[in-house]
Amino acid sequence: MLRVIKPRNARSKRVMEAREPKEVEDPRSVIFVKGTHTGETLNAVFKDLMALKRPHGISFNKKNQIHPFDASTPSGSSSSSSVSSLEFWSAKNDASMFVVGQTTKKRPNGMTFVRMFNGRVLDMIEVGVEGYKAMSEFKTPKSTPGNKPLIHFASDLFDTHPRFIHLKSVLLDFFNGEEVDSISLLGLEHVISISIGPTPASLNDATSTTLLSTSNAESTNANPLASVTSASFIDPSSSATTALPKVHIRTYTTKFLASGVRTPRVELVPMGPFLDLGLRRFQPPDADLLKQAMRRPKLKKTDVESGLGKKRKNVELDEMGDLRGRVHVGKQDLNKLKGRKMKGLQEERPGKKQRQDEEERRRRKTRSNRFQSVLCNLLPAQY
Repeated sequence: MLRVIKPRNARSKRVMEAREPKEVEDPRSVIFVKGTHTGETLNAVFKDLMALKRPHGISFNKKNQIHPFDASTPSGSSSSSSVSSLEFWSAKNDASMFVVGQTTKKRPNGMTFVRMFNGRVLDMIEVGVEGYKAMSEFKTPKSTPGNKPLIHFASDLFDTHPRFIHLKSVLLDFFNGEEVDSISLLGLEHVISISIGPTPASLNDATSTTLLSTSNAESTNANPLASVTSASFIDPSSSATTALPKVHIRTYTTKFLASGVRTPRVELVPMGPFLDLGLRRFQPPDADLLKQAMRRPKLKKTDVESGLGKKRKNVELDEMGDLRGRVHVGKQDLNKLKGRKMKGLQEERPGKKQRQDEEERRRRKTRSNRFQSVLCNLLPAQY
């Protein structure tokens, strides 16, 4: 268990807050770790995957004595040191995913994808590189580093078989970049196509459906990895993995041509790398840890009004972020509307004009009588 580090100043506090879980996570940083023995094939594969993952990839050049799957076996200190090393590297580099390369006589050209959550190992899956064509062999234009790719899965097994559901989830986390709402067509520079070789008769749709039916169907629909967690009927160390078809990863760049209409015609140009992978060992995620990882935070009021969750009627946000509402009322009679009392807006009462004229004549007569009396007092007596 990792110790809790308290920030000493404002700068370290901001760094720790940036590493806390967020509603919309940052792009995953992946660390490429070389084991004790790696051949030329794995080194070249790591170089090409690093080029696709840049700038969110970290490469360890030195070899490390690490065996991730030995952690599940009670073999002593080597097993615990591998897990502790992964947790230490994850916390130090703020990375949530590892790709460990190891070549042995029993398992040549092996790559292990390790996902982390909250500083702990969530799940692992091992694949073997059985076919490889480097990116340098294709004399074609390459995509810009950091661009978000279009990922295409071309098989029903990615939605039905627990092993391929697990692989699909891992590959999406590996290749997927920053979360965006929309993307321009011209900004789509490369496509990653992931397909499966000829499916054997033992892994048809009916068999895959039977496998999923042994687990909880409702939880599988809500969370695809639930079938992997409850797939206790699949033995990771058995020879059943040898019967699984190969996974083919192909990378292409897009080329836009004139089509005579507004939407251009798109052609795919091979960019590389081309990988043929075979499934090997795997470690499903722990049920409790997976539940925490899949937990979604409560939506804020602004998110609800902008369209997420249950949206309220007649309430929306404007471009400035102010909450605007619309109230529906009946037809109003503006003649009966009571406004501010002003003399200029008041209606005249009947007979009011006559009374005002009479009062005006009375005031004039009074003023003239007063003037005559004052004049008489001022003049001499003979006048």
